[in-house]
Amino acid sequence: MPPLSPTSREICLLAALFVGLLYFSATFPRHKGAVTDLLRPSPHVVEQDLDSLPLTLETQYTLQSLNPPLRWGLGQVPETKIVAHVPGWTIFDRLYVLNGTIYIVSDTPEEVPDRRYMISTGVFIENGPEAEARRVPTDKEMRVISTEEAHHMFGMEAERLDGVTWLANDPKQFITHYYHWSAELFFGFWRTYSSLDPTIPPTGETTLPAPRRFIFSHIDAANWRDYAAMNQWVLRSAFPSISTEFMDDWKERAALGRVFVLDRVVLADRAAAMNGEMFLRTQRTAANAFSLPGSVNWWTTIRNNVVGFSTLGEDTGAMSVGGVPTRPVITYISRQGWNRRMLIQEDHERLVQQLYRLRDTYGYEVNIVEMDKLTRAEQFRLAARTTIMMGVHGNGLTALLWMRPTPRSTVMEFFYPGGFAHDYEYTTRALGMVHYGFWGDRYFTRPDVPPVAYPEGFQGNSIPIDGALVAELCHERLTLSEEADD
Repeated sequence: MPPLSPTSREICLLAALFVGLLYFSATFPRHKGAVTDLLRPSPHVVEQDLDSLPLTLETQYTLQSLNPPLRWGLGQVPETKIVAHVPGWTIFDRLYVLNGTIYIVSDTPEEVPDRRYMISTGVFIENGPEAEARRVPTDKEMRVISTEEAHHMFGMEAERLDGVTWLANDPKQFITHYYHWSAELFFGFWRTYSSLDPTIPPTGETTLPAPRRFIFSHIDAANWRDYAAMNQWVLRSAFPSISTEFMDDWKERAALGRVFVLDRVVLADRAAAMNGEMFLRTQRTAANAFSLPGSVNWWTTIRNNVVGFSTLGEDTGAMSVGGVPTRPVITYISRQGWNRRMLIQEDHERLVQQLYRLRDTYGYEVNIVEMDKLTRAEQFRLAARTTIMMGVHGNGLTALLWMRPTPRSTVMEFFYPGGFAHDYEYTTRALGMVHYGFWGDRYFTRPDVPPVAYPEGFQGNSIPIDGALVAELCHERLTLSEEADD
């Protein structure tokens, strides 16, 4: 039987169907999340202000390798925008870097803060007029130039470092320490950046994109971690996708001789922060950032990430919302095995007895711990559950960062009589909790705190404490109305 041939009518019908399919495929609206859309860089993105960009898959997830340079051709170089600023902490849009020098492009230089309040030379921080003079920035660190100067120096385009960058201009002097990393540098970075979202709710959710990279212009890759390996835990759990660049990377970019532009950057400089009024009051560099707007829940975003990472896969059924147990938890962080800055042994033993008496009488959970004996995950989990944390002034109290702030949340810090430092007192208050300092058989709290002092004996092993007084104050704090915690 010969093969069948299509009739003229069938050929016309197929042709009409084909034309119809072509028409509908060309006019049907494409989904914003289509892969073809994701991979097609928009030529208009780099010409718009960052704060006016619509949040789409393209603007949020464009691959860096496909990002076009920021081009202005024969036109005006886009100016740098100072989004927020306090001494030591500044947010910029379109910050330029050439040969290792930071450039602010502005035709209104009178509106740009004095660079001493934004950056320093990044040398070690020491006392004395000569040391202070060495920290004063020069044109090598930062320059403010006009759009005309920028066009002459930069040419017609700049390579982009897209997304949000955190740039730390500090030496390694303080960074390799858990407290200074988490409760000063990281603390200040997030407080500054989170000022762009002053409506963070109690859940910690935010519209802010996570920083893409953390740049240390004066530190090598081997010198940002602390001896207890807490710094990297905090960073990697808070921002799992973040990349890090160091001094050699900064020098490599400078050696290329090309201009780079950072889409949005948070610049931190410890020496510059020391010029701020709030630092002069508290000796805490992050204190300046609290002059910016912000949510009362600003730290919850970071706490949730770090604590959630540390408790992943564990049964939290006995916990209430936020990881806080249904009964109060008292945690005494002991330094008795450190051979430096310890309680009188008899006072330590009486304190432990009094805390256990609270446990036996009222059912409170009591933990007597040495932090270096716990794993990192155990430290974060315990701190997250703690209602009252106490101990001698020292690095272990940095764990207060991971407590859940409630009206009963309290930190009790033991000092050698006459001694005082703002480190943990300020950090506690910045998180919305209550701090008490102890001098043996007396205690004090804000606003009646003593001046900063380090008398002989401050670092010694004969620090007194009245265990009965501590226990009494614990019970007083824990008998506040429980409804207030909700």
